[in-house]
Amino acid sequence: MSNRGGKRENAGRPPGQGRFGESTVSIRIPQSQVSTIKEFLSAHQRKISAKHISNVEDIYTPEVSENPVELPLFSTKVAAGFPSPADDYVERRLNISEFLIDHASSTFFVTITGQSMIDVGLLPGDKVVVDRSREPTIGDIVLAVVDREFTIKILDLDPDGTTRLLPANSTGTYSPIEIKDGMQFEVFGVIIGSFRRFK
Repeated sequence: MSNRGGKRENAGRPPGQGRFGESTVSIRIPQSQVSTIKEFLSAHQRKISAKHISNVEDIYTPEVSENPVELPLFSTKVAAGFPSPADDYVERRLNISEFLIDHASSTFFVTITGQSMIDVGLLPGDKVVVDRSREPTIGDIVLAVVDREFTIKILDLDPDGTTRLLPANSTGTYSPIEIKDGMQFEVFGVIIGSFRRFK
């Protein structure tokens, strides 16, 4: 009697080790829908593999008053790291809207969530200033849309010219997002500033 044939014990790929990270089943679908199903599964897989892609919460439009608020701006001279008591402060007035906003009609604010951009000083709860009129360039921090998800990352190119979005977190927790064929991608605006409250 031959020992060949039949399924060997523990043969095949272990459950959960495939492309989708879980057990799969065979199903019958109309032939005309094969490409649609494949595209859906590819988009679903990209969303899973692009870990923590969305780090955007609330979106606000700026309210620019006809009577802008100008607040005191103080500065002191510091020599060799020690402030001199002999220097008087210089007082000016700063219009917060003018400082934060270059083009009011194309600017809005977004609230940061998550830790993916902490190395550039963007912390959870911070408000970032997004300007849609700016032309994005490599190295800019941008608000992008990837497969219908908003994310804030650094715009970059692979050596082969492929667009990618880089996190700014040296822990290695967050992976770059590579923009591949078939992905929905748009740079929605350029981040030109941020602000936060401590209390």
